[in-house]
Amino acid sequence: MQKRMVKMRNYKIRAHHGLCLAFFKGEGYSSDFVNNMKEVIEKLSEDPIITITTSLDDICISCPNSKDGICESIDKVNRYDNLVLKQCGLECGETMLWSEFQNKVFTKIIAAGKMDTICRDCEWSYICFES
Repeated sequence: MQKRMVKMRNYKIRAHHGLCLAFFKGEGYSSDFVNNMKEVIEKLSEDPIITITTSLDDICISCPNSKDGICESIDKVNRYDNLVLKQCGLECGETMLWSEFQNKVFTKIIAAGKMDTICRDCEWSYICFES
């Protein structure tokens, strides 16, 4: 396991993107964003080490709300990130396998019925709440 972890790239993932990735259905802000999201999902399927962040990540790079390295919705997404970190008992900057983070997001938020307390005002929440 250690050899595999050394060879793989460490991906940066915003805390709230753990929820977005769990419910992604091919919709998004733009075709570039959707294509990047699909690529990130494919890479994460290899279970790489990720660093949980509250700043721009590997998903944000294709988001039209990211201007000059700053998210135009920073207050809202910071709130989402901080709530996910709190629910999962994590801190910004922690590293772990993608599967470990997925499991925490699922058990502590999705299965626990806490999504509504985190992202009910997200423009994409209708996708998640339909699932």
